[in-house]
Amino acid sequence: MITAIVMISVEADKIPEVAGAIADLDGVSEVYSVAGDVDLIAVVRVREFDAIADVIAGRLSKVDGVLHTDTHIAFRAYSKHDLDATFSLGIE
Repeated sequence: MITAIVMISVEADKIPEVAGAIADLDGVSEVYSVAGDVDLIAVVRVREFDAIADVIAGRLSKVDGVLHTDTHIAFRAYSKHDLDATFSLGIE
């Protein structure tokens, strides 16, 4: 699974509508409204690298109200959930 974190700048009066439209796109697993330099952060998860271009450049960036995107590709995930799965022996 390939994960991309997309920072999204949006027209200020369209943030809720844009967030909903992006959340409905195939390949987008989560959308967060955030404070800071961007308005939204989307998490995109796809099986193939080429699908990133389809989801982000082909659809997400074309949602009405999106002004700019900045995409970061994740190399590795570090979280308690992932570590538990890695070290779990399946014994309850």
